[in-house]
Amino acid sequence: MTRPVRFLRDYTASLAGRITLLLMLGLAGASIAALFVAEYVRIRSLQQLQLERVVASSADMAKRFADDPEATQRLLDQRRLFGVRNPMREASFGRTDEKLPRLLAERLGPAAQAKVRRITTDCFADLFDPGNRVAGQASAPAVECWEVSFNDSRGVRRTIVVDLPALEIPHNGTLGPTYLLLIVIASALVSGFAARLTTVPLRRLTIAARRFSVSIDPEAIPETGPSEVRTALETFNLMQQRVRDGFRERTHILSAIAHDLQTPLTRLRLRLEQVKDPALREKLVGDLGVMQGLVRDGLELARSSESREAWSVVDIDSLLASLVEDHAELGADVSLVKTCSVSARVKPDALIRCLQNLVGNALKYGGSAELSCTLEGSRIEIAVCDRGPGIPPDRIEEMFEPFVRGDASRSRTTGGTGIGLTIARAQARTFGAVLTLANRAGGGTIARLTFPRDASATPAEG
Repeated sequence: MTRPVRFLRDYTASLAGRITLLLMLGLAGASIAALFVAEYVRIRSLQQLQLERVVASSADMAKRFADDPEATQRLLDQRRLFGVRNPMREASFGRTDEKLPRLLAERLGPAAQAKVRRITTDCFADLFDPGNRVAGQASAPAVECWEVSFNDSRGVRRTIVVDLPALEIPHNGTLGPTYLLLIVIASALVSGFAARLTTVPLRRLTIAARRFSVSIDPEAIPETGPSEVRTALETFNLMQQRVRDGFRERTHILSAIAHDLQTPLTRLRLRLEQVKDPALREKLVGDLGVMQGLVRDGLELARSSESREAWSVVDIDSLLASLVEDHAELGADVSLVKTCSVSARVKPDALIRCLQNLVGNALKYGGSAELSCTLEGSRIEIAVCDRGPGIPPDRIEEMFEPFVRGDASRSRTTGGTGIGLTIARAQARTFGAVLTLANRAGGGTIARLTFPRDASATPAEG
């Protein structure tokens, strides 16, 4: 399937596409219908004007016959009255517009007993003189004639012929296919713009929901727009706040439990120190140390998914260089092999804690860590590589589960409870980043941290 076809299919399946289609059909249909109605009204108006001219000529002749019938008849015989003459000797008649008799009756009055018939014979050919025609006129002009009979003011029945130029309605270019196509295109553009404006609040809500799915501490949505939209945004912001409050309450409870456990654990350690058997004492103290570590790591894991840190713009290269220097001062083999010269809007502390866990894992299992940064479009990718034993492909996703360790034998010697990657992914999610693992060519593991340059505006998916 080609890209334009796929885009058209996806767009028509979306709400914006359906709104665009409905508005386009409505606007285009209404505009075209209005043009046809206007054309019909224009034609009827011209026809009405023609009828009114017939009535006006008839009324003028009735007035002339009332004022001076002999002179009027003489002018008719001499063909000196423009548009009016004596009846034709031979003529055929056709259907007359129903409005014309009514208009005549209203104008001349009921006493005139006016009657009108439309003449279908070529009523101007006998008056046309080819030798005295207008330049460019090859034949008799098109003329329409009506025979009108009425009683004058003296009660004498008069019959005249009213001839007028034939009604020629000019072509209306607005009904041509080009103009109609322009109407459809303009309707599509206006509809697309209107649909885009209509779906803006929905897109904002969708982005906010996606942010909330990857970060427990997203920024609130500005509550602007129509009243229905503001109500929906207020409800969503309230839901976010209540979920955040629930997580914070859980963290506070765990913190209180961890704090309260410190006292009995410390007291238990003092008592274990009094065990006389050195081997047994060492084992018991070691087990107690593991228990204390689990309590601390569990609390750290609970806190890792809650971040009240503010968003900030940081220079990624400077942050990575600082991280490398800190580890180098401790004698760790950490290097920055590639920079990207870019700044990003993230939560700096969460990003640093995430990278520290990844570097710590690389040092623990591979003995060294290589950091690199790549910019692809608007997305940044930070990679942490090692030359450790790698991870079985079927266990890669399992490594992010709490208290799961890759190489158990190595973990026993290096320590750890198996929640470093879990905390790293939780920290990444607080600023909309995606953390993935993959085996490295030639041995080792690559941890990739991907996020947009402005993570607060465009949350990552995954």
